Amino acid sequence: MKKTKSSSNRWLLYILKCRDNTFYTGITNDVERRLGMHNDGIASRYTRSRLPVILIYQERCRNKSSALKKECRVKSLSRKEKEQYIHKKSGTPDSQSRQE
Repeated sequence: MKKTKSSSNRWLLYILKCRDNTFYTGITNDVERRLGMHNDGIASRYTRSRLPVILIYQERCRNKSSALKKECRVKSLSRKEKEQYIHKKSGTPDSQSRQE
């Protein structure tokens, strides 16, 4: 029987944009499930009062440990620095120039 790579081994850093235009940063091994949990109001106290949220960025990490470290670094950034990080990593327009 061939082994397949479990989704639990694929950790992602993600950034959400909340209804009030703030950012939320987290990690997960299933971004679609986690986004659904956020929009159902059961994932985070922060996002619960800022619904709906949209996924604006995701980045693969080597493992859970590296995802946690990256999450800590990104959370310490200012909003402007987060916008620059997203732009640099994804090559997309920063969130100020995007009308969503």
